[in-house]
Amino acid sequence: MERDDVDLARLAQLARDGGLEVEETHISLVLLTPTEVFKLKKPVDLGFLDFSSPAARHAACLAEVELNSRLAPGVYLGVTRVGMDETDETDETDETGRLRLGATGEDAGHGDELAHGEWAVHMRRLPREARADHRLERGDLDRPELARLARRLAAFHDASRCDPETSRFGEVAAIRRNVKENFDQTADSLESYLDADAIAEVEGWQLDFLARHEDLFAGRVGAGRVRDGHGDLRLEHVYLGEGVPEADGLAVIDCIEFNERFRFADVCCDIAFLAMDLAWHRRVDLAEAFLAEYARASDDYDLYALVDFYESYRAFVRGKIAALTAELPGFAPAVRERMRVEARRYFRLAQASERRPVVGPRLVVVCGSIASGKSTVADRLADRLGGPVLDADRTRKRMLGRSSTEPLHHAPFRGAYDPAISARVYGELLRRAEVVLRSGRPAVLDASFRAKADREQVRSLAQRLRLPLLFVECQAPRAVVEERLRERARTTRVSDGRLEILDGFLASFEPIEGLPAAEHVVLDTTLPLAAGLGPVFEILPRWPS
Repeated sequence: MERDDVDLARLAQLARDGGLEVEETHISLVLLTPTEVFKLKKPVDLGFLDFSSPAARHAACLAEVELNSRLAPGVYLGVTRVGMDETDETDETDETGRLRLGATGEDAGHGDELAHGEWAVHMRRLPREARADHRLERGDLDRPELARLARRLAAFHDASRCDPETSRFGEVAAIRRNVKENFDQTADSLESYLDADAIAEVEGWQLDFLARHEDLFAGRVGAGRVRDGHGDLRLEHVYLGEGVPEADGLAVIDCIEFNERFRFADVCCDIAFLAMDLAWHRRVDLAEAFLAEYARASDDYDLYALVDFYESYRAFVRGKIAALTAELPGFAPAVRERMRVEARRYFRLAQASERRPVVGPRLVVVCGSIASGKSTVADRLADRLGGPVLDADRTRKRMLGRSSTEPLHHAPFRGAYDPAISARVYGELLRRAEVVLRSGRPAVLDASFRAKADREQVRSLAQRLRLPLLFVECQAPRAVVEERLRERARTTRVSDGRLEILDGFLASFEPIEGLPAAEHVVLDTTLPLAAGLGPVFEILPRWPS
């Protein structure tokens, strides 16, 4: 062995003998004290990563700490040394006291006190009960928590690196390379999990999607959606709640540090990983809610055109990792069998991604006066259907380069609600809705739709796509609307509706008339929400949980 090499099996046993918990993956050995974690890289070369030399493992440790400080700065403490005392190692009679957790910081660069030491990532230990997959298993991971995660990830992606180097990994040629590599690396084992027809179906669909939609991928590159992301967004890497050292109690750990081409990707590829993981855990309803909140927070509804492809791709990657792990020596038979079961399920999920069992596409338009309760109703209906909300207020502000809560009725945006700009906003709303609908999902539009011409455009879209359409018209007495507007003036809101424009707005609202009864429901928003939505729920299907 080289001077820095350590017998990891022996080190792991010493850790167990010393009362530490030990966990293993195909690339890592993890030692856990009650409050700390020491994560060592295994000296393996799997093609897509190479940790075979001490220098490579040291570089990977440094990169892991630096990259993970973006989403979990309070968790990663630095790089340290873990090993066995040289003097103890020559003592064949004493099997205790050999494990050493070395220095961090500058002292870790020398390691003289550990003649046989390995570099390790030093972390705070996070409470297992805060891990998202455990919370999901307990029934303790809800939509508000996932919405909070989606908003954090949207902000993370918005601030992440985006340049020509990152962008080329979103091009079809780069993605096709990854897809082909997945099938090449599982060529000897895949038939143990899928029959030949299923293998051909998955590979053919993924490659055909790339060939048919090259313009979509090019558009994502041009829109700056290919970034330096996380690369391994799974539930087990997300921690929420008490005991998480971040200010908001949310940390995402273990990003990909060993290969940039797995971290440089479309943000949709990042998000699809976690959505796929939720689906793998049989919670497609939460997966769709997470996607919807991310789309709203990032103003990225175009991701719906690609998300099923990326979920299939991510599921296959997880299947590949599980299948490779099942063949590695050193794991207990029970672990290897568990990996085989997981691999089979991931590969089946990769196959199913092109046939997503959703409620089905339909278009719901929540419309009415300002302060009539549209947004509250739209959010509730979207939850029921498992689809995203597309609202005019956020769309308008994003198109004008402003944040969602920045008012537009002051200079230099006094013309933000001019008819020409409003026409562009409604046109963009319908374009985005079509992307969502063509992905096989429902879409909920949240806008006043006070002009009959705008409502006719919605009907034309639904007719062209041959989809069900429902207008939900929100109404409230004038006194209630005025009180809501006075309350709104005291808070920061997305909507720019104000009491001083109410008269003009109501005067310009063209009554909603002449629609078939099956396409139009009037909702009194002064009623308790559940009771008021009763007539709407009779029409709309419910997403199965």
